[in-house]
Order: sequence, then C-alpha cells, then structure tokens
Amino acid sequence: MAKKKGGSEPECTDSLKAFGAAVKAFRERADLTQEEFAPLVGFSAQTVASIEQGRRFPQPDFVEKAEEVLDAHGVLAAMAPHLARKPGLAAWFRQWAALEQKALSLYAYECRMVPGMLQTEEYAKSLFANRLPPLDDEQMANQLAARMDRKRLLRERPNTAYSFILEEHLFLRCAGGKDVTRELIDHVIEIAQMRNVEVQIMPQVRETHAGLAGPMQLAETPEHKWFAYCEGQRSGTLISDPKEISVLQMRYARMRSQALSPEDSLSLLQRMRGAL
Repeated sequence: MAKKKGGSEPECTDSLKAFGAAVKAFRERADLTQEEFAPLVGFSAQTVASIEQGRRFPQPDFVEKAEEVLDAHGVLAAMAPHLARKPGLAAWFRQWAALEQKALSLYAYECRMVPGMLQTEEYAKSLFANRLPPLDDEQMANQLAARMDRKRLLRERPNTAYSFILEEHLFLRCAGGKDVTRELIDHVIEIAQMRNVEVQIMPQVRETHAGLAGPMQLAETPEHKWFAYCEGQRSGTLISDPKEISVLQMRYARMRSQALSPEDSLSLLQRMRGAL
C-alpha cells in the first residue's frame, strides 16, 4: 500500500508548544518581557516570540542561554532532546522521518541533491535559498534546524546500517559555489569512513543503471519489516506493499553493483576535492 500526501508547510507540534510555554512561564517568573529577554540570550525578540508560540525549533545555544538566564533548573535542557524532529519537515515527509529514527537499515539513492543526512549547513542553506516559492527567514531557519537535526541519527544510531548511492554530478554541480562544495565533499568523506555508513558514487561514465526512474529510500524496522519512500516535486509516497518494495530492493541491489565500490568512491571524492 502506498500513502501519498501533498503540501509542504511545516506545522507546530505539541512538544514545541510545550517547550515554548515553559520558556514563557520561566521568562514571566523572571519578570522579563520578550524584548528584555531577547538580548540576554543573543536572539531577536521575534525569534523568542516564535519559540514561545511553538512555531520555531530552538537552537542548542538558545536552550543553553535560556537555562542560564532564566534559572530553569534543567527543565528546558531536559525537554530539548525530546522535541519532535517535525518542525521544518513537510507534512508528507514526517511519517518517513519517524521510520528513520528507529530503522535497522536505511538505504538511499539520490540523483537530485545530496541527501539531507549528508548535507552541511552551508550546502543546505544554498538549497533553501533557491526554493520556489521563496522561503521567509523564519521558514528557512525552521527547515534548516530540522535538516541539521536529522543528521544526528548517523552518530546516535551506530548499530543502524546506512547505505548511500549518489550520482557523481551532485558534486560537480557545485551548488552554493566551490567553497561550499569543498566543505560538502570533506564532510561526506568523513561520514563515509564511519563503520556503519557506506557511500557509493554512481559515475557519470556509466551510460545506464537500475535507478534511472528516480530517487528512492528503503528502511528496515526493528521488526524486520521494510518500507520504501519515493519523493517528487511537491509530494512523497510511503510504500508498504511487499511486492512494490521487492522491486525497489532489486533495483537498489543492482545499483550497488553498478556504482563504484566504497573504496573507489572515496578515491573519486578525494580527486574531485583536489580539483576544486
């Protein structure tokens, strides 16, 4: 069965609203207005208001400063790790994002952009800056925070097996410029050397391969059930039908044999880095 959803606007979550309410309660207990509190934590009053309303994901330095300024007795710090990874994520992606958090195996093939889990902050910013319709500053901040938060899974779940197959042209495009691409390649090289991560590059010289129909992601749950996710311009499809997943697994397996080996992929990335 496939579930398809549309729409791309992030929504407030209960955990964000609860965190915002806690910040507001501690701020009022300290007899501070938003305008007085904002410079003490190094953020604008508008940002403080957005966080208190549950519309913005708090950055780690905000949590740290708010704890100190408001003498919150560790409450805000304790709440922060439990904030849902939903703000800034499109509604139709959230069900897949929940699967990512507990997956035993996670495979991804991408031909459009470097996957979110492998992105650097500057690379992600360059993508968001060119989004249409344009994002305002708050939307961009929310989506950037959500994307950077997802990256933690690579290190937080060392027993999850991650596999990424990336088209060579994703790096040759130099999205954001050469400096951004250098940093991106350095980051991917670092991640690729983790024991639970495998990165393979699909070289441009290969005339055809099994993934030409588009990007795909596959996830295995702790119950050893497999799901797949395919994303389009404005919607995504979560797939649970075993017959459909079997087809995608077959294609992904073929792509693993068609792409460069992890060792050769690392060597290619290093050569591309040196050529910039």
